[in-house]
Amino acid sequence: MKKLRIGIATQILIGLVLGVVVGVIWYKSPGVETYLKPFGDLFLRLIKMIVIPIVVSTLIVGVAGTGSGKNVGRLGGKTILYFEIITTFAIILGVLLANIFQVGHGVDLQAGTKADISQYQETEKAQEQKTVAETFLHIVPTNLFQSLAEGDILAIIFFSVLFGIGVAAIGERGKPVLQFFEAMSHAMFYVVNLVMKFAPIGVFALIGVTVSKFGVDSLLSLGKLVILVYAALIFFLIVVLGFVAKICGVNIFKFLRYMKDELLLAFSTSSSETVLPRVMEKMEKLGCPKAIVSFVIPVGYSFNLDGAVLYQAIASLFLAQVYGIDLSIAQQLTLILMLMLTSKGMAAVPGASLVVLLATLGTIGVPPEGLAFIAGVDRILDMGRTVVNLTGNALAAVVMSKWEGVYNPKKGTEIMTNSYQEKVS
Repeated sequence: MKKLRIGIATQILIGLVLGVVVGVIWYKSPGVETYLKPFGDLFLRLIKMIVIPIVVSTLIVGVAGTGSGKNVGRLGGKTILYFEIITTFAIILGVLLANIFQVGHGVDLQAGTKADISQYQETEKAQEQKTVAETFLHIVPTNLFQSLAEGDILAIIFFSVLFGIGVAAIGERGKPVLQFFEAMSHAMFYVVNLVMKFAPIGVFALIGVTVSKFGVDSLLSLGKLVILVYAALIFFLIVVLGFVAKICGVNIFKFLRYMKDELLLAFSTSSSETVLPRVMEKMEKLGCPKAIVSFVIPVGYSFNLDGAVLYQAIASLFLAQVYGIDLSIAQQLTLILMLMLTSKGMAAVPGASLVVLLATLGTIGVPPEGLAFIAGVDRILDMGRTVVNLTGNALAAVVMSKWEGVYNPKKGTEIMTNSYQEKVS
């Protein structure tokens, strides 16, 4: 008799459903957070534990494998250009949809669940005091070990790229160093597989706490915003990223099916970090060179937040409409420019989306207190925008590989199809 095997995606889905059920049954019960939160926190800590070693090792191996700083510079320039184009398109789409549907009109400001936003206000003030020059200087670490301890991903990427170029430059003498980081990379991917066994329990705990804490009341009072944001995210995912994928010879639906395990986990945990190692591994299997994958995807986690900026554009105009503030075309252009800048400068900040939103509201004359009105459903919206962020970054590796002339669409489609058939059988 054949032994029944339940895949990781199915296990995560079961954990997700059970978490929702527990949250609904024990709504507002303090016991849910008391008993479940440690399991959710443990899973997130396990993920954070392995992300930095994987980013460092794979980025150094990838950059050293390109052979020269000139190649890295060319790839970096193309990558940043692509990220800027696609995120700007996401912001403009959000602004257009918010103007068309006007979901903020008629919403009762007293009906929403108010949340404490003091932590975001403090972070926003600290970020606001930084000049543009200071923001860029922050990318260069003064103490690598401090940056590693704080999880400052941009500073870590900067050092890893330079170190990788240095390893490539010294030729044969750099081979032992390269072999060390290659072995480290393989070992960390093995650790990832161990950590992922805990994922269903982590998802169950995180979702259970979220539903129990916020319930359905806040969702109903802000239903129009939630529906519009999710509709916009789905449109961007299927139409915009679908068009980009088609240019590269990739079917977006097959791509999403290929990535479904990672997308489901990212959706459940509201964290792209949880699947970073697995996404990189899958993109390599798809035919994207390690040098491109290890550079593009980590950089995308800071520079290519399509889902986040789309949400921020809609939320900003939603709050303006709630307060009855009519924004001029000039003010909306200012909003677009602000989101283009702040979404990059605060990428590594905890609660980044709300912090960026808070920084943006002041520029268009919306009271910052409005953030408390939508903060209650931010976790629900975060789940959706995380999926779009993740898909956009994974697809970016394909785009850059195609741009560099090293991606085979036919072979990629074959791998996606075979991968799906193996899971079904």
